Amino acid sequence: MHAQKTEEAIADWYARTLQAPEQARREWADTGVALLPLGLRFDAVRLPDRLVHAALRSAVPDEIAARLGRLLRGPVIYDGRTMGGTYYALMRPIERSRWRHQDIAPRLGADTHMGVPRLTRTEPPGTYWVVLPRFEGDLCELSAVESLVTVGHAALSEADQ
Repeated sequence: MHAQKTEEAIADWYARTLQAPEQARREWADTGVALLPLGLRFDAVRLPDRLVHAALRSAVPDEIAARLGRLLRGPVIYDGRTMGGTYYALMRPIERSRWRHQDIAPRLGADTHMGVPRLTRTEPPGTYWVVLPRFEGDLCELSAVESLVTVGHAALSEADQ
């Protein structure tokens, strides 16, 4: 019972990014993914799968999920339908100038919408959670996401040489 209440509270937290939260619930029920605005409660950092795989030195989905959970300590969504596969680390909205990796791993914020899967979508196909949020407002730490991007970029640069 407690887990169900927590899941409902988390879903409600995301749904309330919309002026009409029932729209998110309807989209989750109809398609499994709700289109939510970024920049209010959370931003997303777009992490190409090759960057994540290089940083974690793995392409094995279960290993990646476990490592991302430990490293980022917050929710991560995967969309295999865009740009060859993309992870999205969800984090607190920040000033655009504070994100130094826009060319490698763009931070998506205000004026952007993102497909957020219902909490029961934890595997392919489509958009799904790699790391589920643990509570209302659970988000990745900025420093942890920056560190992952830095390590991944260095590994890719080394591989290219």
